[in-house]
Amino acid sequence: MTVKLRSGFYVGKKSASLLALLLGALLLALLVLAILYGRCAQDLEGRGDEAAAAAAPTDEVPASADPSARPPGAWDAWRLPGDLEPVHYSLLLWPHLAPGLPEPRTHSGQVNITVRCLRDTDAVLLHSVGLVYQRAAVWGPLTGAAAATANGSSSGVGVAELWEAPRNEYAVLELRANLSAGALYELQLAFRGKIQHEPELHGLFANTYKDEGESRWLIASHLEPVDARRVYPCFDEPAMKATFNISIVHHPSYKVLSNMPIKDVSEYKDVNESTLSNGTALMNWTVTTFETTPKMSTYVTAFAVCNFDYVTTVERGNEIRIWARKDAIKNGSADYALNITGPIFSFMEDLLNISYPLSKTDLLVLPDMGVGAMEHWGLITFQEISLLYHPEDKFTRQKYWICKLISHEIAHQWFGNLVTMNWWNDIWLNEGFASYLEYLGIYYIMPTMPLDKIFSYEVFQPLLRMDNELQNQSLSDTGERQESGALLRLFGLITYKKGAAIIRMLSNFVTERLLMKALNSYLNAFSFSNANQDDLWNHIQKVVDEQNDLRLPAPVKVIMDSWTCQHGLPLLTVNLTTGNISQEQFYSKKGANKTNNMWTIPISWLRNGTVQPLTWLDKSSKIFPEMKISDSEHDWIILNVNWTGYYRVNYDQKSWRRLAKVLERNPKAIPSVSRFQLFGDAFELRWSGYTEYDTPLYLTKYLEKEDDPLVWESVLHHLEVESWGLIQTDYELYPVLKKYFLTRISPICHHYTNLLRQSFEVLEDEFYTVGIGTIIKTACWLGAHDCLDLASEIFTKWMNDPDFEVPVSISSAIHCFGIQLGSDKEWDFEWQMYKRNDSQGKYHLLFAMSCTREPWLLQRFLQYILNDSVTSPDLVSEVIRHVAESETGHWIAWKFITENWSRLYNRCSFEPLYAFMNSVSTDFEVHVVQVFLNNTLEPEQRTTPTEMLQKAKSRNEERKESVTKMVKWLQRNMDI
Repeated sequence: MTVKLRSGFYVGKKSASLLALLLGALLLALLVLAILYGRCAQDLEGRGDEAAAAAAPTDEVPASADPSARPPGAWDAWRLPGDLEPVHYSLLLWPHLAPGLPEPRTHSGQVNITVRCLRDTDAVLLHSVGLVYQRAAVWGPLTGAAAATANGSSSGVGVAELWEAPRNEYAVLELRANLSAGALYELQLAFRGKIQHEPELHGLFANTYKDEGESRWLIASHLEPVDARRVYPCFDEPAMKATFNISIVHHPSYKVLSNMPIKDVSEYKDVNESTLSNGTALMNWTVTTFETTPKMSTYVTAFAVCNFDYVTTVERGNEIRIWARKDAIKNGSADYALNITGPIFSFMEDLLNISYPLSKTDLLVLPDMGVGAMEHWGLITFQEISLLYHPEDKFTRQKYWICKLISHEIAHQWFGNLVTMNWWNDIWLNEGFASYLEYLGIYYIMPTMPLDKIFSYEVFQPLLRMDNELQNQSLSDTGERQESGALLRLFGLITYKKGAAIIRMLSNFVTERLLMKALNSYLNAFSFSNANQDDLWNHIQKVVDEQNDLRLPAPVKVIMDSWTCQHGLPLLTVNLTTGNISQEQFYSKKGANKTNNMWTIPISWLRNGTVQPLTWLDKSSKIFPEMKISDSEHDWIILNVNWTGYYRVNYDQKSWRRLAKVLERNPKAIPSVSRFQLFGDAFELRWSGYTEYDTPLYLTKYLEKEDDPLVWESVLHHLEVESWGLIQTDYELYPVLKKYFLTRISPICHHYTNLLRQSFEVLEDEFYTVGIGTIIKTACWLGAHDCLDLASEIFTKWMNDPDFEVPVSISSAIHCFGIQLGSDKEWDFEWQMYKRNDSQGKYHLLFAMSCTREPWLLQRFLQYILNDSVTSPDLVSEVIRHVAESETGHWIAWKFITENWSRLYNRCSFEPLYAFMNSVSTDFEVHVVQVFLNNTLEPEQRTTPTEMLQKAKSRNEERKESVTKMVKWLQRNMDI
């Protein structure tokens, strides 16, 4: 819907300062028209007095925002009709930002769009959301020089009416005459729009931040997928590519950035001699014009007005600048990003064998934005938390994440910017390739990183845990998304991580050499244009057909469509006695609604430690004679070596036992990534009902010999040790669980506690920090003396020297058990340090305070949080959850909720109640909560809480059965 803005002028006299403040956001309404139309008249020089007069701001077009009376037409469809295609945009923007003005709320602008008419039409549809129009005109057909430059003389095409079709986000120009197919025309529109503020950080948005002790404003843009239409009227579809000339009007004290290098800077004098609210004359403005862009989509156009500083370098003629707050530049926080950006660009150029087409790249570090980063061509934007790294922050994973994020966005310069998907249903061609190539970029910068392990941990483990539901989307979405929200939902785990996983699998069976050759062909063929996934398959097929070493069981399209056009993933069921392998779709619960989905599956396999030739399963079931095994325990097979295939594997019971024995004899006989994968498959198959309960437990028997933190991370992740808090009250389970796992975790815990006592350098290995942290925390929970002593020692060092840095990866364990082993002295110190801390790491301190075993401290903690008006509702609920999950705090949390329900509900709604329900573990607790719901809530309020409670009850019933089986198994296998 259009946002109406009243016209007005700015009064700067001191006696009218209050009025000036109220109207400050609109002070430029007259000024912008003068400059916009003055520049427009210059652009139209040669068209004569009539054309110049038509550009004057007095010639307004009748507008209507009510489409209800309109007859059916192209505006009723979500997609543009295709009558016109853009060739070139001349865009001038004036964000209303200047020192002394109120917060920026509006921007003004003019756009001249040269279009080619493909079919006769008497209406122009442009995407537009929230824009108010002062004027619209259509010129053409353009001939001669005008056809080439859109600056020659031509006649006007009358605009009868400009109206809005808000449902599908169009501005409609109804014309007095037809536009003719084959001819060029120029659309001219002058407009005003809205600058967004938090939390709506899309379109053109504003940030406020502190730098050099002052509060400041900046303006930046984020337009993906469909927010360019909020900034300027345009053909806002990815296939509607065009070139852009961009100019920005700004106060001289600000710097402006866009996709291209600066071409020209000129001065504009405010002839009205307006003044600011502080009495300062506002006579001079600057107009910065940028070089013409390559042909590109609207969603990668980018603009910024800021008061930042930068560091710079040059890589192969590409000027690279990192822009950030001046304080951050001074303290060196942008240096690491600068040092790796150039080498990553060169690596991607060499890998893809295609040069980067621009001469500059700016990386703009914003205090806040709606996403982590955005790949605009030539002006990549990042959240500050994602790109800055202070040289003194040694023991964080920040360098790794910066490298990963920069690699991802640089990969987009080819996959997304140079070649763009035809429509958003194939967004995986952008995000999947960027998510795959980011790992190659990491490995190039950090060659000691175990690439296969990283990929398994960050991609496969979380992805396969969620891509198991019937309603999940396919990678290439066959449906036509009909509104902006539906497009945004495409930007999720499936698009990014599944896209990367499928590409990695593809690279494995066609080889990286052939894949890169095909990608080079694909990128060259569709440079500055658009493609769909079939175009990609065709180029891969061509490369495969040109050689003789690789033969595939089916055309590339047939193989790959089975992975991209179907949702979910396959489960291979293997009987190694018969050599039979069958496939079915894997679900989180066995017996869910079955589909007829079938995949063409590449099977990598290992026999007795030796890699075997790749084979294929291209039907529902097939016998592989070469995969039959003998009765010897030393004859074993493992499928999906190094987790290169996107599927799970379920072996027959005898083969699962045999693999467990192999691990007991020699864990290194099976590659570490495959060990990681074995636990993932075994536990998930157990939870989903495909295997016996004890299948994954047999695999754990060897763990005393396991020295890889990543494998331990997989085991502890799937055992869900984060929810073990209340197990300590289970007199049957806890003693045997503690004895069994303490025996197995002690060797690796002892190894790392000794290293950590000497130095924290081991935690500079950024990838393993997560696994080490989980090992330390679990060992402490199990009562390992090494671990508890370490926690106490490090916590004491921190108390003696608050500047002492506790590495992030072990911080939660050190603080939790430091508090647990301490008294109110340690607790009070932690609380004071939390109150003084303003970093993201402060939440480790907050949640650790729930670890105390002193009931009165927990009661006081909950009251502190409730009475602290600064603490957000989300944090209040999280604290309650942490307290409720502890042995000491469980009933304290419940008592606190019931006694303070009115205040908690008014502040946090039902979230504190749901937080407690997460740890409800007995029928008695279910009964207690149900009584509370019945006695406290109105009938209409009970529906969702009752549903949540029923889930807890079902979870308890499953847990009873699991605990009984687990206790029996642990008792039988304790000393075996």
